[in-house]
Amino acid sequence: MMPSTHDWINNPLGVVEGMFAASQNNPNSGWEARAVESFRDHLKEKDAHTWVPSLNDVPLHYLKPNSLVLRCGKYKDVTEDGVDFNSRNTVTAERQTFYCVPIPGESLWVKQCYAGSSQARDVPSTSYAPARQKRSYEEDDDDDMDAQPQKQRETHAGPQTTSEQHGNGDCKRRETEAPSSQMASASQLDLNFPLPGEQGPSCLLKVYEDWDGFKLNDTVEVFGILSVNPALSALAAEKDASSSLLDPADSMETAEEQRVHSPPASLVPRLHMLYAKPLPHNNPLLPAVGEEDNSAYLSTTRSEMAAVRTELLAYLTHILLGDTLAAEYLILHLISNVYHRHDVLPLGKFTLNLSNCPTDASYTERLYQIIQQLVPSSYYLGMTLQNMNQMRLVPKKDYVANRLVSGALQLARNTCLFLDESRLEQGQLDMSGVRNVTALGNVISWQKVDYDFNYHQMEFPCNINVLIASEGRSLLPSDCRIHLQSQVAPPDMEEYLRSIHTHSQASQLNKFRVYLSVARLLDYSISDEVTKSVEDDFVDMRKDDPQSISAEDLHRMLVVARLLSLSLGQTSLSTDGWVRAKHIEALRRSRMEEHKCVNGNEQ
Repeated sequence: MMPSTHDWINNPLGVVEGMFAASQNNPNSGWEARAVESFRDHLKEKDAHTWVPSLNDVPLHYLKPNSLVLRCGKYKDVTEDGVDFNSRNTVTAERQTFYCVPIPGESLWVKQCYAGSSQARDVPSTSYAPARQKRSYEEDDDDDMDAQPQKQRETHAGPQTTSEQHGNGDCKRRETEAPSSQMASASQLDLNFPLPGEQGPSCLLKVYEDWDGFKLNDTVEVFGILSVNPALSALAAEKDASSSLLDPADSMETAEEQRVHSPPASLVPRLHMLYAKPLPHNNPLLPAVGEEDNSAYLSTTRSEMAAVRTELLAYLTHILLGDTLAAEYLILHLISNVYHRHDVLPLGKFTLNLSNCPTDASYTERLYQIIQQLVPSSYYLGMTLQNMNQMRLVPKKDYVANRLVSGALQLARNTCLFLDESRLEQGQLDMSGVRNVTALGNVISWQKVDYDFNYHQMEFPCNINVLIASEGRSLLPSDCRIHLQSQVAPPDMEEYLRSIHTHSQASQLNKFRVYLSVARLLDYSISDEVTKSVEDDFVDMRKDDPQSISAEDLHRMLVVARLLSLSLGQTSLSTDGWVRAKHIEALRRSRMEEHKCVNGNEQ
């Protein structure tokens, strides 16, 4: 008999034990594989992820131990596992342990939408009963709903938006309250999050097969059995003490390694993986990955993209002080994505330098707040002298604790990194500051981060959308620079900025969020005929004035043409698309030349 939904979610170990008992008369039945396949079949059903409680949305003390839970996160490190070979009944097997953290910089609207779409009803575990309880719905008569979680405070790096303080409106935030003892312990334990000030659930993920498919910084959705047994944190220490008496070679792990690799299970739970799938995006407004109607959804959405683009262009034009051309390029930046690497060259990246940004009224912070409401994950980095000299941007190996200490550039794919150069000030960069500026340059130019292993560096590819806001030309490289032309008179600037609402209608924002994610997911191609036409056009432009256009200019125009086509929902480049790309590039270059003449040698 197949297990019921209640059984395979609330009592997965009971289901496994039942399959094991049924296989005793047939030792070669392969019950282990059938058990795992049974869970995978359930989890592949439509909307299955909404039935399973999520470790991201539900506080740990509200989750039932040994139940099935969902985990969305980013894998950032690998730890070692030990096996007791002394037991007579031991059957040895391999497994790998990964340390999983929440997606860095995940926007609050994403968290709210995921929490609001969950159909799982969570009650507090017997290990903790909160003193103050609250109902989610006042007319709910079920006793098990009397203890609903209280609101969980999230801290975010960078400026906070009004919606982050008061909620989005269309997605109800699940409220949580953690025991004070757990919060105190968490503050003492370094959970090694990449971004400063971040909070959220981390876990040790136990993987029993196919762990070679996991890569550092992958974003993956995992279903597994939750284990919060307090004995787990003491087991390694007891094993180390006993094994050292038998063989000193077995007790090689130091006290610091022990503390880092075996944190309290009440703070860093263990999750035994049953099924996992990579996440190409973390936008909850799009259909779940792998659904059969996904292609039909993309096709339907494509037909509406031109209309949504017009709305978004008008919205961003208002935000960018009436500059429509800058709004065009900001849209192209927001949908850019590294789709391929040719040797060391990442194709598809489009780092934008938005120069001539007003320095008054915190304009750049307001701009970031608006972008934060449009993209699933982002991070604001004010390039102050203190930040550049003191922040750890690059992950570094800690040989004492034998772990990789996170850096702020250890970000998930397609994270928007907002660099605010308007915060620059006079002063001297120390060695750490120089290394941080170099690391930012490597991300922009090569989409890579050189992890610091003290005696050597190791390159790891990344896919980060970098937007640089500056007063003059950025000190960092960029793929494209647009000089902001404000249509707002300086005396009216303060009033104009106050009129910018950082939260619009929820339905309009959701259209923009879907549009930006879908544009990034579309395939793109150039036909042989259009390729030949572009080549001939490039030759003709060089004939008229060989100095007017270079190979680098052609590459940028091709990138602009690609992004312009995708922004309109077109999956191939047309002749009209190429002409339009040349036109907006000509407008941009003409503006830059005018600014250069006015300001001398500045470019």
